[in-house]
Amino acid sequence: MTLTIDVELPSDLEKCRLPAAVQQRLDRLLDQQDSGLALSDDERNEAEGLVDLAEFLTLLRMRAERLAK
Repeated sequence: MTLTIDVELPSDLEKCRLPAAVQQRLDRLLDQQDSGLALSDDERNEAEGLVDLAEFLTLLRMRAERLAK
């Protein structure tokens, strides 16, 4: 099955990123994990969700850039 969604992107594609505070939270969680400190289940779920969102925004940005050319 294919799902097509029309999304209106901002003209400034740099806005298709995690907000700075959200990116900082993700960085802290990943740094904690990388330093060997265990994440709680909630923290791990939060980190996984933020990584998924960041990847989705990157994909949107890349596709929009490709279509703009």
